[in-house]
Amino acid sequence: MIVQLVNSDDQIQTVKVGFSWTVFFFGFLVPICRGDAKWAIIMFAASLLTLCLAQLVFSFTYNGTWIRELLSRGYKPANEYSKAVLVANGYIAG
Repeated sequence: MIVQLVNSDDQIQTVKVGFSWTVFFFGFLVPICRGDAKWAIIMFAASLLTLCLAQLVFSFTYNGTWIRELLSRGYKPANEYSKAVLVANGYIAG
């Protein structure tokens, strides 16, 4: 499922809900491309310490982490479908 989030400046972010194939294949490079330096550093360190096993774990969790980060920055669902998906997955209250 893909949701769209919009901020007060009408900038739209499209985010996938669920497993992240991009993190699975590219690891810490994904947060770098998204401008998320904090998680890039965390993922890089964890991957080094666990011989890339952490990359599998982050594949399941990073999209949700990114959605929560965008919501904390003031982004809101851009349409009713996105709102329904975020409510159904527990990211926002109904």
